[in-house]
Amino acid sequence: MAALRLRRRHPVAFGIAMVFGVGAAVAVHWYVDNQGLAGDPAPHALWLWIGLTGFSVAALTSGWRRTHWWRRAAAMTAVPLCALCVALALNQWTGYLPTTQTAWDQLTAGPLPDQTDMATVAAYEVRHVVPRTGSLVPFDTGHAGSGFRHRGELVYLPPAWFASDPPPRLPALLMIGGELNTPADWARAGNAVTITDTFAAAHGGRAPVLVFADVGGAFNNDTECVNGTRGKVADHLLNDVVPKVISTFGVSADPAHWGVVGWSMGGTCAVDLTVMHPDRFSTFEDIAGDLRPNTGTKAQTIARLFGGDAAAYAAFDPSTVITRHGPYTGVSGWFAVNGAGTSPPPQTAAAAQTLSALGTAYGIRCVVATRPGQHDWPFASRAFTEALPWLAGRIGTTDQ
Repeated sequence: MAALRLRRRHPVAFGIAMVFGVGAAVAVHWYVDNQGLAGDPAPHALWLWIGLTGFSVAALTSGWRRTHWWRRAAAMTAVPLCALCVALALNQWTGYLPTTQTAWDQLTAGPLPDQTDMATVAAYEVRHVVPRTGSLVPFDTGHAGSGFRHRGELVYLPPAWFASDPPPRLPALLMIGGELNTPADWARAGNAVTITDTFAAAHGGRAPVLVFADVGGAFNNDTECVNGTRGKVADHLLNDVVPKVISTFGVSADPAHWGVVGWSMGGTCAVDLTVMHPDRFSTFEDIAGDLRPNTGTKAQTIARLFGGDAAAYAAFDPSTVITRHGPYTGVSGWFAVNGAGTSPPPQTAAAAQTLSALGTAYGIRCVVATRPGQHDWPFASRAFTEALPWLAGRIGTTDQ
Protein backbone atom coordinates (compact mmCIF):
# COMPACT_ATOMS: atom_id res chain seq x y z
CA MET A 1 0.00 0.00 0.00
CA ALA A 2 2.83 2.40 0.85
CA ALA A 3 4.35 1.75 -2.58
CA LEU A 4 1.01 2.44 -4.27
CA ARG A 5 0.64 5.72 -2.38
CA LEU A 6 4.18 6.68 -3.35
CA ARG A 7 3.42 5.90 -6.99
CA ARG A 8 0.22 7.93 -6.95
CA ARG A 9 1.49 10.98 -5.06
CA HIS A 10 5.14 11.06 -6.09
CA PRO A 11 5.49 9.31 -9.46
CA VAL A 12 9.03 10.58 -10.04
CA ALA A 13 10.21 9.33 -6.64
CA PHE A 14 8.47 6.01 -7.28
CA GLY A 15 10.23 5.66 -10.63
CA ILE A 16 13.59 6.43 -9.07
CA ALA A 17 12.97 3.87 -6.33
CA MET A 18 11.98 1.23 -8.88
CA VAL A 19 15.13 1.85 -10.92
CA PHE A 20 17.25 1.73 -7.77
CA GLY A 21 15.65 -1.54 -6.64
CA VAL A 22 16.00 -3.28 -9.99
CA GLY A 23 19.52 -1.94 -10.32
CA ALA A 24 20.49 -3.34 -6.93
CA ALA A 25 19.21 -6.82 -7.81
CA VAL A 26 20.89 -6.77 -11.23
CA ALA A 27 24.20 -5.53 -9.80
CA VAL A 28 24.35 -8.22 -7.11
CA HIS A 29 23.35 -10.91 -9.62
CA TRP A 30 26.11 -9.77 -11.96
CA TYR A 31 28.68 -9.76 -9.15
CA VAL A 32 27.81 -13.30 -8.04
CA ASP A 33 28.07 -14.61 -11.60
CA ASN A 34 31.17 -12.58 -12.42
CA GLN A 35 33.07 -13.82 -9.37
CA GLY A 36 32.07 -17.45 -9.90
CA LEU A 37 30.46 -17.64 -6.45
CA ALA A 38 27.36 -19.65 -7.36
CA GLY A 39 27.31 -23.44 -7.21
CA ASP A 40 23.54 -23.74 -7.54
CA PRO A 41 21.23 -20.96 -8.78
CA ALA A 42 20.06 -18.65 -6.03
CA PRO A 43 16.39 -18.77 -5.01
CA HIS A 44 14.24 -16.18 -6.77
CA ALA A 45 13.33 -14.79 -3.36
CA LEU A 46 16.90 -13.54 -2.90
CA TRP A 47 16.75 -11.26 -5.93
CA LEU A 48 13.23 -10.13 -5.02
CA TRP A 49 14.25 -9.09 -1.51
CA ILE A 50 17.44 -7.40 -2.71
CA GLY A 51 15.31 -5.40 -5.13
CA LEU A 52 12.79 -4.51 -2.42
CA THR A 53 15.61 -3.46 -0.09
CA GLY A 54 16.99 -1.15 -2.75
CA PHE A 55 13.48 0.17 -3.46
CA SER A 56 12.86 0.83 0.25
CA VAL A 57 16.13 2.70 0.69
CA ALA A 58 15.48 4.87 -2.36
CA ALA A 59 11.86 5.52 -1.38
CA LEU A 60 12.91 6.48 2.13
CA THR A 61 15.58 8.94 1.06
CA SER A 62 13.75 10.48 -1.89
CA GLY A 63 10.61 11.35 0.04
CA TRP A 64 12.09 12.07 3.46
CA ARG A 65 11.36 15.80 3.79
CA ARG A 66 7.84 15.85 2.41
CA THR A 67 6.57 12.70 4.13
CA HIS A 68 4.65 12.52 7.43
CA TRP A 69 6.68 11.30 10.39
CA TRP A 70 4.70 8.09 10.73
CA ARG A 71 5.35 7.21 7.09
CA ARG A 72 9.04 7.90 7.61
CA ALA A 73 8.95 5.58 10.60
CA ALA A 74 7.24 2.87 8.53
CA ALA A 75 9.81 3.28 5.76
CA MET A 76 12.65 3.11 8.26
CA THR A 77 11.18 -0.14 9.55
CA ALA A 78 10.79 -1.56 6.04
CA VAL A 79 14.48 -1.20 5.20
CA PRO A 80 15.88 -3.46 7.96
CA LEU A 81 13.00 -5.91 7.53
CA CYS A 82 13.76 -6.25 3.82
CA ALA A 83 17.46 -6.60 4.62
CA LEU A 84 16.61 -9.34 7.11
CA CYS A 85 14.65 -11.15 4.40
CA VAL A 86 17.70 -10.89 2.14
CA ALA A 87 19.77 -12.55 4.86
CA LEU A 88 17.19 -15.31 5.31
CA ALA A 89 17.03 -15.98 1.55
CA LEU A 90 20.82 -16.00 1.37
CA ASN A 91 21.00 -18.49 4.22
CA GLN A 92 18.35 -20.63 2.51
CA TRP A 93 20.69 -20.74 -0.48
CA THR A 94 23.97 -21.49 1.34
CA GLY A 95 22.84 -23.22 4.53
CA TYR A 96 25.61 -21.27 6.30
CA LEU A 97 23.58 -21.08 9.52
CA PRO A 98 21.68 -24.40 9.60
CA THR A 99 20.00 -23.85 12.98
CA THR A 100 18.84 -20.95 15.13
CA GLN A 101 21.44 -21.90 17.73
CA THR A 102 24.17 -21.82 15.11
CA ALA A 103 23.02 -18.37 14.01
CA TRP A 104 22.99 -17.12 17.60
CA ASP A 105 26.45 -18.55 18.30
CA GLN A 106 27.81 -16.95 15.14
CA LEU A 107 26.22 -13.60 15.99
CA THR A 108 27.46 -13.61 19.58
CA ALA A 109 30.80 -15.34 18.90
CA GLY A 110 29.59 -18.25 21.00
CA PRO A 111 31.85 -21.23 21.69
CA LEU A 112 32.36 -23.87 19.05
CA PRO A 113 31.59 -27.53 19.79
CA ASP A 114 34.19 -29.03 22.17
CA GLN A 115 36.07 -25.72 22.22
CA THR A 116 38.74 -25.40 24.90
CA ASP A 117 42.30 -24.04 25.18
CA MET A 118 45.81 -25.42 25.22
CA ALA A 119 46.07 -25.01 28.99
CA THR A 120 43.14 -27.38 29.49
CA VAL A 121 44.63 -29.84 27.00
CA ALA A 122 47.95 -29.71 28.88
CA ALA A 123 46.14 -30.30 32.18
CA TYR A 124 44.41 -33.36 30.73
CA GLU A 125 47.81 -34.69 29.64
CA VAL A 126 49.40 -34.15 33.05
CA ARG A 127 46.52 -35.84 34.87
CA HIS A 128 46.19 -38.59 32.22
CA VAL A 129 42.55 -37.66 31.69
CA VAL A 130 40.84 -39.05 28.59
CA PRO A 131 37.82 -36.82 27.88
CA ARG A 132 34.56 -38.33 26.71
CA THR A 133 34.57 -36.13 23.61
CA GLY A 134 37.35 -34.52 21.64
CA SER A 135 38.85 -31.08 22.21
CA LEU A 136 38.88 -28.20 19.73
CA VAL A 137 41.82 -25.88 20.39
CA PRO A 138 43.14 -22.74 18.69
CA PHE A 139 46.74 -22.72 17.53
CA ASP A 140 49.09 -20.39 15.70
CA THR A 141 50.98 -21.72 12.70
CA GLY A 142 52.78 -18.50 11.87
CA HIS A 143 53.57 -17.55 8.29
CA ALA A 144 57.32 -18.00 8.00
CA GLY A 145 57.00 -20.54 5.21
CA SER A 146 54.57 -18.57 3.07
CA GLY A 147 54.23 -14.93 4.08
CA PHE A 148 50.47 -15.50 4.07
CA ARG A 149 48.70 -13.37 6.69
CA HIS A 150 46.02 -15.63 8.07
CA ARG A 151 43.39 -15.73 10.78
CA GLY A 152 43.42 -17.98 13.84
CA GLU A 153 43.26 -21.70 13.07
CA LEU A 154 41.90 -24.68 15.00
CA VAL A 155 42.71 -28.33 15.65
CA TYR A 156 40.33 -31.05 16.84
CA LEU A 157 41.95 -33.73 19.02
CA PRO A 158 39.91 -36.93 19.42
CA PRO A 159 39.72 -38.68 22.81
CA ALA A 160 42.37 -41.21 21.71
CA TRP A 161 44.92 -38.41 21.48
CA PHE A 162 44.84 -38.16 25.28
CA ALA A 163 45.27 -41.89 25.87
CA SER A 164 49.06 -41.88 26.13
CA ASP A 165 52.02 -39.62 26.85
CA PRO A 166 53.37 -38.80 24.35
CA PRO A 167 50.17 -38.92 22.31
CA PRO A 168 49.79 -41.60 19.64
CA ARG A 169 50.79 -40.61 16.12
CA LEU A 170 47.27 -40.24 14.81
CA PRO A 171 46.35 -39.51 11.18
CA ALA A 172 45.02 -36.08 10.24
CA LEU A 173 42.54 -34.46 7.88
CA LEU A 174 42.97 -30.93 6.58
CA MET A 175 39.50 -29.31 6.49
CA ILE A 176 38.82 -26.53 3.95
CA GLY A 177 35.58 -24.58 3.44
CA GLY A 178 34.04 -22.59 0.60
CA GLU A 179 34.83 -19.34 -1.21
CA LEU A 180 33.41 -17.18 1.58
CA ASN A 181 34.83 -18.67 4.73
CA THR A 182 36.29 -18.60 8.20
CA PRO A 183 38.48 -21.37 9.65
CA ALA A 184 35.65 -22.27 12.04
CA ASP A 185 33.06 -22.90 9.31
CA TRP A 186 33.56 -26.67 9.18
CA ALA A 187 33.22 -26.83 12.96
CA ARG A 188 30.09 -24.67 13.15
CA ALA A 189 28.24 -24.77 9.82
CA GLY A 190 29.59 -28.16 8.73
CA ASN A 191 29.13 -29.83 12.13
CA ALA A 192 32.43 -31.68 11.62
CA VAL A 193 33.38 -31.80 15.30
CA THR A 194 30.12 -33.40 16.40
CA ILE A 195 30.26 -35.82 13.46
CA THR A 196 33.78 -36.87 14.39
CA ASP A 197 32.88 -37.18 18.08
CA THR A 198 30.15 -39.62 17.08
CA PHE A 199 32.60 -41.59 14.96
CA ALA A 200 35.15 -41.65 17.79
CA ALA A 201 32.55 -42.87 20.29
CA ALA A 202 31.86 -45.85 18.03
CA HIS A 203 35.58 -46.63 17.62
CA GLY A 204 36.98 -46.56 21.14
CA GLY A 205 37.82 -42.85 21.02
CA ARG A 206 39.83 -43.16 17.81
CA ALA A 207 39.28 -40.67 15.00
CA PRO A 208 41.46 -38.51 12.77
CA VAL A 209 42.82 -35.23 14.05
CA LEU A 210 41.00 -32.44 12.18
CA VAL A 211 42.91 -29.34 11.11
CA PHE A 212 40.72 -26.30 10.39
CA ALA A 213 43.10 -24.17 8.36
CA ASP A 214 42.65 -20.64 7.05
CA VAL A 215 42.82 -20.42 3.27
CA GLY A 216 41.40 -16.93 2.87
CA GLY A 217 42.94 -14.49 5.31
CA ALA A 218 39.59 -12.67 5.07
CA PHE A 219 35.98 -13.80 4.70
CA ASN A 220 35.63 -12.76 1.06
CA ASN A 221 39.11 -13.57 -0.28
CA ASP A 222 38.59 -16.46 -2.72
CA THR A 223 42.11 -17.86 -3.07
CA GLU A 224 41.31 -21.36 -4.41
CA CYS A 225 44.28 -22.48 -2.24
CA VAL A 226 46.82 -21.50 -4.90
CA ASN A 227 50.01 -19.48 -4.75
CA GLY A 228 48.98 -16.32 -6.50
CA THR A 229 48.10 -12.67 -6.27
CA ARG A 230 45.73 -13.27 -3.34
CA GLY A 231 48.37 -14.98 -1.24
CA LYS A 232 50.64 -18.02 -1.19
CA VAL A 233 47.99 -20.24 0.31
CA ALA A 234 49.35 -23.57 -0.92
CA ASP A 235 52.69 -22.69 0.68
CA HIS A 236 50.88 -21.76 3.89
CA LEU A 237 49.19 -25.15 4.09
CA LEU A 238 52.30 -27.12 3.14
CA ASN A 239 55.02 -25.13 4.92
CA ASP A 240 53.21 -23.58 7.89
CA VAL A 241 50.15 -25.62 8.82
CA VAL A 242 51.14 -29.26 8.29
CA PRO A 243 54.62 -29.04 9.90
CA LYS A 244 53.21 -27.09 12.87
CA VAL A 245 50.47 -29.67 13.47
CA ILE A 246 53.02 -32.48 13.33
CA SER A 247 55.45 -30.77 15.72
CA THR A 248 52.84 -29.46 18.16
CA PHE A 249 50.42 -32.36 18.37
CA GLY A 250 52.62 -35.29 17.41
CA VAL A 251 50.43 -36.52 14.56
CA SER A 252 51.90 -38.83 11.96
CA ALA A 253 54.17 -37.26 9.36
CA ASP A 254 53.57 -40.14 6.94
CA PRO A 255 51.66 -38.92 3.85
CA ALA A 256 49.69 -42.18 3.97
CA HIS A 257 48.17 -40.82 7.19
CA TRP A 258 47.19 -37.39 5.83
CA GLY A 259 44.09 -36.44 3.85
CA VAL A 260 42.25 -33.31 2.72
CA VAL A 261 38.50 -32.67 2.93
CA GLY A 262 36.93 -29.69 1.22
CA TRP A 263 33.55 -28.32 0.23
CA SER A 264 32.91 -26.14 -2.85
CA MET A 265 36.15 -24.18 -3.32
CA GLY A 266 37.62 -26.43 -0.65
CA GLY A 267 36.74 -29.48 -2.73
CA THR A 268 38.81 -28.10 -5.59
CA CYS A 269 41.60 -27.44 -3.09
CA ALA A 270 41.40 -31.01 -1.77
CA VAL A 271 41.95 -32.52 -5.21
CA ASP A 272 44.62 -30.00 -6.13
CA LEU A 273 46.69 -30.42 -2.96
CA THR A 274 46.62 -34.22 -3.15
CA VAL A 275 47.47 -34.66 -6.83
CA MET A 276 50.13 -31.94 -6.67
CA HIS A 277 51.68 -33.30 -3.47
CA PRO A 278 51.20 -37.07 -3.15
CA ASP A 279 54.34 -36.95 -0.99
CA ARG A 280 52.29 -35.01 1.59
CA PHE A 281 48.71 -36.32 1.21
CA SER A 282 47.29 -39.65 0.13
CA THR A 283 43.51 -39.16 0.33
CA PHE A 284 40.95 -36.49 -0.46
CA GLU A 285 37.23 -35.86 -0.31
CA ASP A 286 36.01 -33.36 -2.88
CA ILE A 287 32.51 -32.19 -1.95
CA ALA A 288 30.94 -30.38 -4.91
CA GLY A 289 34.19 -28.83 -6.09
CA ASP A 290 34.99 -27.43 -9.51
CA LEU A 291 37.04 -28.97 -12.30
CA ARG A 292 39.85 -26.50 -11.63
CA PRO A 293 40.44 -23.26 -9.69
CA ASN A 294 37.56 -20.97 -10.55
CA THR A 295 36.91 -17.29 -9.89
CA GLY A 296 34.88 -16.64 -13.04
CA THR A 297 35.77 -17.50 -16.61
CA LYS A 298 39.14 -19.08 -17.39
CA ALA A 299 40.51 -15.71 -18.51
CA GLN A 300 39.17 -14.00 -15.38
CA THR A 301 40.62 -16.72 -13.15
CA ILE A 302 44.06 -16.42 -14.75
CA ALA A 303 43.95 -12.64 -14.33
CA ARG A 304 42.53 -12.58 -10.80
CA LEU A 305 44.48 -15.41 -9.19
CA PHE A 306 47.71 -15.47 -11.20
CA GLY A 307 48.15 -11.94 -12.51
CA GLY A 308 47.71 -13.15 -16.09
CA ASP A 309 50.28 -15.97 -15.83
CA ALA A 310 48.74 -18.87 -17.77
CA ALA A 311 51.62 -21.21 -16.88
CA ALA A 312 51.00 -20.64 -13.16
CA TYR A 313 47.32 -21.38 -13.73
CA ALA A 314 48.17 -24.64 -15.50
CA ALA A 315 50.39 -25.64 -12.57
CA PHE A 316 47.29 -25.65 -10.34
CA ASP A 317 44.90 -27.25 -12.84
CA PRO A 318 44.28 -30.79 -11.48
CA SER A 319 43.82 -32.34 -14.92
CA THR A 320 47.11 -30.89 -16.15
CA VAL A 321 48.87 -31.87 -12.93
CA ILE A 322 47.65 -35.48 -13.11
CA THR A 323 48.64 -35.84 -16.75
CA ARG A 324 52.10 -34.36 -16.17
CA HIS A 325 52.69 -36.41 -13.03
CA GLY A 326 51.93 -39.78 -14.56
CA PRO A 327 50.73 -42.85 -12.61
CA TYR A 328 50.03 -42.46 -8.88
CA THR A 329 50.48 -45.07 -6.16
CA GLY A 330 48.53 -45.19 -2.91
CA VAL A 331 46.30 -42.18 -3.63
CA SER A 332 42.50 -42.28 -3.23
CA GLY A 333 39.69 -39.79 -3.77
CA TRP A 334 36.00 -39.52 -2.88
CA PHE A 335 33.86 -37.18 -4.96
CA ALA A 336 30.59 -36.16 -3.29
CA VAL A 337 28.10 -34.69 -5.77
CA ASN A 338 24.82 -32.99 -4.88
CA GLY A 339 21.70 -32.85 -7.03
CA ALA A 340 20.88 -36.52 -7.54
CA GLY A 341 17.83 -36.77 -9.81
CA THR A 342 17.91 -33.14 -10.91
CA SER A 343 17.91 -32.16 -14.57
CA PRO A 344 20.18 -30.71 -15.69
CA PRO A 345 22.69 -31.90 -13.07
CA PRO A 346 24.93 -29.28 -11.43
CA GLN A 347 28.16 -28.46 -13.24
CA THR A 348 30.10 -29.95 -10.34
CA ALA A 349 28.71 -33.38 -11.33
CA ALA A 350 30.53 -33.20 -14.66
CA ALA A 351 33.67 -32.01 -12.87
CA ALA A 352 33.57 -35.00 -10.52
CA GLN A 353 33.05 -37.48 -13.35
CA THR A 354 35.86 -35.95 -15.42
CA LEU A 355 38.37 -35.90 -12.58
CA SER A 356 37.35 -39.36 -11.40
CA ALA A 357 37.82 -40.86 -14.87
CA LEU A 358 41.17 -39.14 -15.33
CA GLY A 359 42.35 -40.04 -11.84
CA THR A 360 41.35 -43.68 -12.28
CA ALA A 361 43.29 -43.83 -15.55
CA TYR A 362 46.37 -42.67 -13.65
CA GLY A 363 46.08 -45.02 -10.70
CA ILE A 364 44.02 -42.93 -8.25
CA ARG A 365 41.32 -45.04 -6.61
CA CYS A 366 38.17 -42.94 -7.00
CA VAL A 367 34.64 -43.08 -5.60
CA VAL A 368 31.80 -40.88 -6.91
CA ALA A 369 28.81 -40.59 -4.57
CA THR A 370 25.86 -38.63 -5.99
CA ARG A 371 23.20 -37.77 -3.43
CA PRO A 372 20.16 -35.48 -3.17
CA GLY A 373 20.84 -32.01 -1.90
CA GLN A 374 21.78 -28.47 -2.75
CA HIS A 375 25.17 -26.80 -2.96
CA ASP A 376 25.10 -25.81 0.69
CA TRP A 377 26.60 -26.55 4.09
CA PRO A 378 23.95 -29.12 5.11
CA PHE A 379 24.92 -31.19 2.06
CA ALA A 380 28.61 -30.80 2.92
CA SER A 381 27.89 -32.02 6.45
CA ARG A 382 26.03 -35.10 5.20
CA ALA A 383 28.75 -35.84 2.65
CA PHE A 384 31.44 -35.71 5.33
CA THR A 385 29.39 -37.98 7.59
CA GLU A 386 29.02 -40.55 4.82
CA ALA A 387 32.67 -40.48 3.78
CA LEU A 388 34.27 -40.32 7.24
CA PRO A 389 34.49 -44.12 7.77
CA TRP A 390 36.10 -44.45 4.33
CA LEU A 391 38.45 -41.54 4.99
CA ALA A 392 39.42 -42.88 8.40
CA GLY A 393 40.15 -46.27 6.92
CA ARG A 394 42.20 -44.90 4.06
CA ILE A 395 44.48 -42.81 6.31
CA GLY A 396 44.89 -45.56 8.91
CA THR A 397 42.82 -44.37 11.85
CA THR A 398 42.30 -47.84 13.30
CA ASP A 399 45.62 -49.49 12.52
CA GLN A 400 47.84 -47.58 14.93
